[in-house]
Amino acid sequence: MTSPIDTQKLFQEIASLATEQRNPHSMEIDACSTLEILKIINDEDKLVPLAVEQELPYIERAVDLIVKAFKNGGRLLYFGAGTSGRLGVVDASECPPTYGTLPEMVQGFIAGGKEAMFVSQEGAEDHEENGAADILKANVTAKDVVCGIAASKRTPYVLGAVKKAKELGAATLYVTCNPRSKFDIKEVDVAICPYVGPEVVMGSTRMKSGTAQKLVLNMLTTSAMIRVGKVYENMMIDLQMTNKKLVERAKRIVMTITGVDYETATSFLIKAEWHVKSALVMIKASVSLEEAHKRLAVADGFVRKAVEINL
Repeated sequence: MTSPIDTQKLFQEIASLATEQRNPHSMEIDACSTLEILKIINDEDKLVPLAVEQELPYIERAVDLIVKAFKNGGRLLYFGAGTSGRLGVVDASECPPTYGTLPEMVQGFIAGGKEAMFVSQEGAEDHEENGAADILKANVTAKDVVCGIAASKRTPYVLGAVKKAKELGAATLYVTCNPRSKFDIKEVDVAICPYVGPEVVMGSTRMKSGTAQKLVLNMLTTSAMIRVGKVYENMMIDLQMTNKKLVERAKRIVMTITGVDYETATSFLIKAEWHVKSALVMIKASVSLEEAHKRLAVADGFVRKAVEINL
């Protein structure tokens, strides 16, 4: 049972967080018109990308760790609670259809499990041992990167996951919206701390903090996927043909990159068993499917290099 001293300590801890302060620009928001409310929210939202920009050197270090893990057969695993946890799950779930990755390569874990994606399971985040247990269930190893996501920084579930991951030798990241000057978690290799200031509605970290976290996660996975050859020019070339839209997108990508017509793009994709990279190399280098596979293997999956290689 929690003692009065413990609850008072928690109260003080939460009250001191930057994410729990009152925003001076929205003090009268309850008396505003709809348009005035929207303008206040919009003005505050404009601060988010500027805060993320200040963290680019740390995001760069994080991406390099993720790329290293991917190249060594490791994974990127997100751990969060509430909004932060949902953002991690969403980012992870988008990687397979967009970049053709296995579902295991990028995963999101949320305090309270799958049910917490749809119905809040608030008490699940209060125990470090829950995060540590999920790390063990995920069979985390030294090959992996574990990224904690917590706007407040203090979420016990996330702290427990990161600490256990570090014990197991994994690289650790942390995304929080409290100032870097307040960051002192020794188990973290790289902290990413976009400080967006107090929320329009005090403590509602699904707003500016959530937006900042989403921008950071977009950067982490997109940059890492580019660095491991999942993009040619600025087009996704390892997408999975899991629906009609993606099939047609694949044809358009092949047409755009090579200049062939719709029928030719379709024909090469069929020959390549709908593997866009192979179809691109076949067309641009004028080689067979077997030769395209060899070139891609030598080029580490990078289409640009595969086209230029002379075997």
